[in-house]
Amino acid sequence: MITKTVTNAAEAVKDVVSDSVLMFGGFGLCGIPENCIQALLQKDLTGLTCVSNNAGVDDFGIGLMLKKRMVKKMISSYVGENAEFERQLLSGELEVDLIPQGTLAERIRAGGAGIPAFFTPAGAGTEVAEGKEMREFEGKMYLMEKGLRADFAFVKAWKGDTAGNLIFKGTARNFNPMMATAGIITIAEVEELVPAGTLDPNHIHTPGIYVQRIFQGVDYEKRIEQRTVSKG
Repeated sequence: MITKTVTNAAEAVKDVVSDSVLMFGGFGLCGIPENCIQALLQKDLTGLTCVSNNAGVDDFGIGLMLKKRMVKKMISSYVGENAEFERQLLSGELEVDLIPQGTLAERIRAGGAGIPAFFTPAGAGTEVAEGKEMREFEGKMYLMEKGLRADFAFVKAWKGDTAGNLIFKGTARNFNPMMATAGIITIAEVEELVPAGTLDPNHIHTPGIYVQRIFQGVDYEKRIEQRTVSKG
């Protein structure tokens, strides 16, 4: 069996170049590939197109890449927690495709499944539909959305094996599984890396066929985006 392990994040991202299209798993700050983002920050990259549910926060996640001016374009569904993102958008420094969240998820899933386009009612009759093909089905208008692919997809899992099979835990099972299928090269960082054959096949969320590189991450901060607690 092919071993897909690499030593660390730096080795995993060594061939990422400027002007690449990158996908980052995660929802808010939950399940984001923290180690890969830190490794990318050490590279002199520009002109990146980033596909992510959100843009992180100013001092964590993709927000750090924005601060370093590495990102040319964001394709996202929620961007409300990042002041630097807002500043770059309003100043015209950053291109943004803001997409309904369900549509973004389906575009990624479609890209991974080899489906070039599909029709959805989400966004019909709004600015989202401008410039897109429209069709009527059973008396209702739908707009055409194209599948999304990436040069590199970065995902973060709870546990994985040396063959690239992945198990996600809790909310981290968000955009990660579908993005893993949509990258030409998918790089997985995991909290625990085990030998191939160790994982129960019935518990695997992403089969190793989709993953080209895997490594055990370190020093996860797992920051909480908005901490909400009840009074004691």
